[in-house]
Amino acid sequence: MMVGSRLKELQLSVFSAAMIFSGSNAVWASGEEICDAAPPAVVSLNYQSRYADSDDARAEIDPEREAEVLSALKPLDAFVDALAFATSGLYEGSAKAREARAACLVDQLGAWAAADALSDLSTVTAKLTIGSRYSAFSMVLWQTLPYAPDHPERANILKWLEKRLDEQVLFWADAPSGAREGNLRAWAALAAASLAEQTNRRDLRDWAEASIREVMCTAEADGSLPQEMSRGRFALHYQLHAIAPLVTSAVFLERQGVRATEICNAALHRIVHFAMSDLADGSKTAAKTGEAQSLFDGTDHLTSFQLAWIEQYLLLKRTETLEATAEALRPLIYTKLGGNQTDIWK
Repeated sequence: MMVGSRLKELQLSVFSAAMIFSGSNAVWASGEEICDAAPPAVVSLNYQSRYADSDDARAEIDPEREAEVLSALKPLDAFVDALAFATSGLYEGSAKAREARAACLVDQLGAWAAADALSDLSTVTAKLTIGSRYSAFSMVLWQTLPYAPDHPERANILKWLEKRLDEQVLFWADAPSGAREGNLRAWAALAAASLAEQTNRRDLRDWAEASIREVMCTAEADGSLPQEMSRGRFALHYQLHAIAPLVTSAVFLERQGVRATEICNAALHRIVHFAMSDLADGSKTAAKTGEAQSLFDGTDHLTSFQLAWIEQYLLLKRTETLEATAEALRPLIYTKLGGNQTDIWK
């Protein structure tokens, strides 16, 4: 599915990511258990779309708007990254050390829960795009469960995340029709699926299932997702962006008794195959969109985090090709999926 030159490029990118990832946890590696206070909670977000108003396909980025969006999200995403990086400390060292690290993560999330973080999302764009951050918070908390199950802040964090997800459920009921069938809906579904794993809330589980069904059942026979294919030169980029939460949601739902991989005649497997079979040059996607893909036209490049979901997909379906790809790229890291996927799903 991937040619050798592309695999070598990805190996370089994953090496760089792993160095950053391990460097952020130098405190844990040294054995000195220090827990920093959480940064100030982000309560309000009100940014607009980064795409030009004249571009209905959302394929033309407005540089000024892009800068505004990145600035608005910077404090939030910095906290997401810090939490996800710190989860690597849960997979090494003594049981006592792991308990201390888990308690630290719960303390930090607890501070944001106490501040009712992200309670004021005043633009549609903010509500559309917040799902991946909720997914990260939920998956970080889930990883602490074996080491800090009785932490006094856990219940407060779960209530806070439930409140945010209940707001998402209401929002998506009347969200723009195209978005309801795309990657942003899939990320919100992952937040719900991973939270349902921790709360046993059947309504959140059912909503997560309905959400990924709505996305996956749009897949064409070849596995391409129409909403993502509408994104012009960014189509393959966004197909990969949708796959990460779809696959991870499927794993969580399967753990909760939902046969997610059977939805719409195993649509998930077609969706994955389409993307993986086009990573050499993007020609299949280009043929559908009429445009060379950003990952291959010199404006962007494929990085290993875009394939981090392979670790959990291998729990659903094992193939020699994907096994070899994962082995070559490990550790596979994606902060919005909670950190080091190789550690999480091994």
